[in-house]
Amino acid sequence: MDYLTGFPAVPPIASFILVLWGIVWKGLALWRATKQDQRNWFIAILVLNTLGILEIIYLFKFAKKKMELKELKFWQPKP
Repeated sequence: MDYLTGFPAVPPIASFILVLWGIVWKGLALWRATKQDQRNWFIAILVLNTLGILEIIYLFKFAKKKMELKELKFWQPKP
């Protein structure tokens, strides 16, 4: 039986954007968890693939030093 015929096809560019989104947030969260010696968070973030949701929650709510929006320098326009 083919169970995937009922799902709509995802365009390759959308898949690429989702993967890139997840990699960026996962990298930020893993880096922060390592620097703050939060081994359990590091393992959870490494193992669970949530497209950045768990990573964003960790960075802004549960990290010892919470991330602030102003720390995301790549989003700020250059003067």
